[in-house]
Amino acid sequence: MSAPPFEDTTDFENAERGFVGALKPAVVKNADGRVVYDNDAYAFLEGGCPDTANPSLWRQAQLCAKQGLFQVTDRVYQVRGLDLSNMTLVEGDQGVIVIDPLISAETAAVALALYRQHRGDRPVTALIYTHSHGDHFGGARGVLPPGTEDGIPVLAPAGFLEHAVSENVYAGNAMTRRAIFMYGDRLPKAPDGQISAGLGMTTSTGTITLIPPTLDITHTGQEEAVDGVRIVFQLTPGTEAPAEMNFLFPDLRALCLAENATHNMHNILTLRGAVVRDARIWSRYLDETVDFFAGGYEVAFASHHWPTWGHENIVAFLTAQRDLYAYLHDQTLRLLNQGLTGPEIAEEFRLPPALENAWHARGYYGSVSHNVKAIYQRYLGWFDGNPAHLWEHPPVEQAKRYVDIAGGPEQALTKATAYAEAGDLRFAATLLNHLVFANPADPGARTALAAVYDRLGHGAENGPWRNFYLTAALELRQGESPALLDPTNPQMAVALTTDMVLDSLAIRIDGPRAWHEDLTIDLALTDERRRHRVTLHNGALTHRSAPLDHTVGTPADLTLTLTRPQLFKALEGQGLDGVTTDGDPAHWTRLFSFVTEPDNAFPIVTP
Repeated sequence: MSAPPFEDTTDFENAERGFVGALKPAVVKNADGRVVYDNDAYAFLEGGCPDTANPSLWRQAQLCAKQGLFQVTDRVYQVRGLDLSNMTLVEGDQGVIVIDPLISAETAAVALALYRQHRGDRPVTALIYTHSHGDHFGGARGVLPPGTEDGIPVLAPAGFLEHAVSENVYAGNAMTRRAIFMYGDRLPKAPDGQISAGLGMTTSTGTITLIPPTLDITHTGQEEAVDGVRIVFQLTPGTEAPAEMNFLFPDLRALCLAENATHNMHNILTLRGAVVRDARIWSRYLDETVDFFAGGYEVAFASHHWPTWGHENIVAFLTAQRDLYAYLHDQTLRLLNQGLTGPEIAEEFRLPPALENAWHARGYYGSVSHNVKAIYQRYLGWFDGNPAHLWEHPPVEQAKRYVDIAGGPEQALTKATAYAEAGDLRFAATLLNHLVFANPADPGARTALAAVYDRLGHGAENGPWRNFYLTAALELRQGESPALLDPTNPQMAVALTTDMVLDSLAIRIDGPRAWHEDLTIDLALTDERRRHRVTLHNGALTHRSAPLDHTVGTPADLTLTLTRPQLFKALEGQGLDGVTTDGDPAHWTRLFSFVTEPDNAFPIVTP
């Protein structure tokens, strides 16, 4: 694989352009004094690239680490380097419009304070969420504290709220645990540790908040005037997020690209886990962006990385990004239809030279390897058609058998060491992983596998790959640890619909223990004017809703008449105080006897 020329410094010039001032020290703490983000920890990046880092990723890290307030164009500013994402601020007639308030309330508050330090104490007059991922809304309360949001418009693409919270309902615990690996939260910030996530440096670990939108963007071409600033929107659902939008400030000739076009190849399937994205649709919306906003901009900025200036440069950037996702999609499908499997496609896939040699198309966050496997998964799923893979043993049982055919643990370790010494780190990792899963208490196998993961991580151009390998090595040596970032805090929970709340309860039911239960509870929500019937039967908790005055033929074992706040308290185990009950309240206790708590530090690199 070829690489772009390192002597090309355009990205560095653009990343530094418009610099106004930095946060000093660049350390953000929460109310208890715990550090939730520390950009100063990356000062080592000012030096040359060591042997423990890929030079291309080192370069990307140097760019992402640039921190402070930057002027993008007249009345448009960005705070970069104080979280994984950027906060953009657009000055209106009466105050400032905030676009994407970072992950945590703490980092967002500091970013706004940095802006005000240089531009005056302007009030926040609007909030815009470009899309439904947490690093673009979680800091909302940092810019609009409780009690200050009345009358302030909050704009978001249609479907934002459902997608923003549902991700944390269904697989949130598993995704958060895997995100520790993806972003390297536990790793030391050091030349041989965490140096970047490619898309940004890393995630902050403060308080995630959410202010629900008050104005939905429902169609492309919708135009709104916010604090005297005209904005024209393009909806791009199903691209980088299920609900996402680009938008133009026509009077400022500035184009916001959300996270649809950034200075790296993005993920078709993020390694922390998600629904597979549609590279075909992504490419088509980027093509629409070029045409729909044609001639209307002189600068384009996104919610990660640095802007691009000059209309021709922006068109070239967007068309290359368009072609990147189209090529990944179409060529994967071409090879898939020739009978190749996902890993086989990934092994032989190569981008066109013009894309391979473009810095903004490099695999710093997504990668060709895992993106083409994701596209294969989207169309054909996990099964590759080979019946040998249809009913394999689970990992531990499979590992024991592989160790056995290798001649036992000592022989397997010797052979794995030989593969590692010969430079075949991929197979060494496979064989050592079998050894660890066959006997997780084997110190020799754990030590050898950790060393191989170190080498794989240090050579990776992709930020999440590096972080996964090095975090795996860390946990083999030190054990598991839960995430500091909590996506399920009460401020997020209040945004859930009642159906989502009940879904979150259903996926925590211990089904086998509840096989023989038959229980029905009605929740009559007076403030919602809805009645929710909850049934536990055959180990499955199901629910349906109807108008509050709807008559149900079969009486429930228990009916609770309450408000949504009372429901949240009851679900949190605070009892049924103030709740009207019809039936035996013991049924509520019985239901909750089957509810489990997810393990937020479950093992990944061991059984």
